[in-house]
Amino acid sequence: MELVGKKNATSPIWQYFGFTPDEKGEPADVTQAVCRLCSKVVPVKGSQTTNMYVHLRSRHPAEAAKLAPREGTISKDRSQPSIIGAFSKSTKYKRNSERWAQCTAAVSKYIAKEMVSYHTVEKASFKDLLQTFDKQYELPGRKYFTETAIPNLYNETRDIIAKDLKAANFVALTTDMWSSINMTPYMSVTVHYISEDWKLEAKCLETTFISENHTAEVLAEALSDAMQDWDIEPSKISCITTDNGANIVAAIRRLGWPWLNCFGHNLNVAVNYSLQKEKTKTDRALGICRNINGAFSHSWKRRQELRKAQEQLNLPQRMLITDCTTRWGSTYAMVVRVLEQLPAIKRVFADDKSRRGTLPNVTWQDIAVLEAVRDGLKPVAEFTDILSAENYVTVSSLLPMLQLTKDILKEEETDVEITAGIKRRILEKLDSKYDDSTLQLMRKSTLLDPRYKGDHIDAAQLDVIKSQLEVEMVEYWNMPPVPIRVEEEEEEDAAGTSSSENQPAKRIKTLGRLLGRAKPSVSTSTPVDQRAKSEITSYLQEEVIDGDDKPLDWWKENRRRFPLMANLAKKYLCVTATSTPSERVFSAAGNIITPLRSLLKPEKVNQLVFLAKNL
Repeated sequence: MELVGKKNATSPIWQYFGFTPDEKGEPADVTQAVCRLCSKVVPVKGSQTTNMYVHLRSRHPAEAAKLAPREGTISKDRSQPSIIGAFSKSTKYKRNSERWAQCTAAVSKYIAKEMVSYHTVEKASFKDLLQTFDKQYELPGRKYFTETAIPNLYNETRDIIAKDLKAANFVALTTDMWSSINMTPYMSVTVHYISEDWKLEAKCLETTFISENHTAEVLAEALSDAMQDWDIEPSKISCITTDNGANIVAAIRRLGWPWLNCFGHNLNVAVNYSLQKEKTKTDRALGICRNINGAFSHSWKRRQELRKAQEQLNLPQRMLITDCTTRWGSTYAMVVRVLEQLPAIKRVFADDKSRRGTLPNVTWQDIAVLEAVRDGLKPVAEFTDILSAENYVTVSSLLPMLQLTKDILKEEETDVEITAGIKRRILEKLDSKYDDSTLQLMRKSTLLDPRYKGDHIDAAQLDVIKSQLEVEMVEYWNMPPVPIRVEEEEEEDAAGTSSSENQPAKRIKTLGRLLGRAKPSVSTSTPVDQRAKSEITSYLQEEVIDGDDKPLDWWKENRRRFPLMANLAKKYLCVTATSTPSERVFSAAGNIITPLRSLLKPEKVNQLVFLAKNL
């Protein structure tokens, strides 16, 4: 039955109710509304709609929920706040309150970790954001964060790392130089160590402003000062990994620290050297690759045409790559990408009639040269990336990698002259980069890695390395022990505090436990030199683990079986094969010292980079 709506009705409730019509189509009885959903009659009086709302909420709650709350009503979930509640919500947190400190600490961590400007706290939208979350929190000004909050966060984080470094028996370092956007020179220092839980840790220690000429004496002094600031004794330094810069190499020699040259830089030098020797044959082809990149990088329309051509030819939807002189891998990537996208590139150039004479012309001779370069560089394409990690052991893989390089770069009968020349010169240059001291370091770390042991060391050198490690184990055993952290239960006993209901019950002290703490990790009945020799013999007799297994996990499980060797494993396996960790520091620094923040003081730069890398 068709119902008649109420004339001049403004309430949205009337969309669900109407009246029974008379013969003329007018409401027969305006006091009896009929529900359009269930046809139930609901009495109404004048303009009142209460009965209809009650019916809709009780019989049709889903439809009632679609209606906005009636003016003048109080819903159950929006009860009127009390005077005390309203007052508490309008008051701000006191600056000495725990909640205010939590909010401010969260903002400080956001500024440091996300590398945003201090000016963020003064932006109206950021303040509105915080007020939306908590109206009682009052954000302090920029000066508070620059002078108090961030320095406090830096000191807290620094104290935590300093405690970890004090507990570490050995550390390894990396360092590199960098200039900011305003040409301010900085030196970064990162530290690497194996924790008590046998995890390889990497921390940024310093980003130091170098105000003088970068002589060996100045760099040596800066490195020495950094170690003194962090209370790191030179005897704890296993090795420092750097590039081949003459000044930094001379600085390390002046300090007398063990040194390892960066494998990535060595490979970069070797590849560039090999390409330079083949320059007369490769210069035109590589130049055409760069011209092709330039043709597409300066024209968005041409890039669109390239994407269309890629779709039509079923080629991967990828952009072209431009090489960089400091990263040999980019040259290889550029050549591979051009060869992959060459059909699409030629189609775009053929359709561009307006500039046909000025676009690069790729001949079959150029393609043959590019393929030869690709084949020569392909065997070592992934080496740098594999050895540039800082969260797993890399130094022990250097020696196996060099031996693998000799195998995969071995000239084949099918190699063309350019490919054979590139392979041969890469090997020549790499061999010249490692002297006896670095090779000895690599051999020791390889022997201490359960994935390799003595597999990559010839018999004569293996005996030498074993003798050297035996001597080091004896020397380390006779060194004063590193202070051990006090356990929580011992601190509680010393303070005389009582345990609460929420704290676990303390273990009862026994004579066995007290004596167990003082018990040495190895038996003292046998001289330490004989124990050292026995450990190496037993260790080498065991099978090597799988290449994908983690060597530090193996040492964690077997450290009690080989306690003397475990100490040396922590010494040598923390060394990094490349100086990439320091270069990553400058990637973060570049996001901090931007054109809008180019006037940051060196002290602030050091704090912000430190927090961005370590938080």
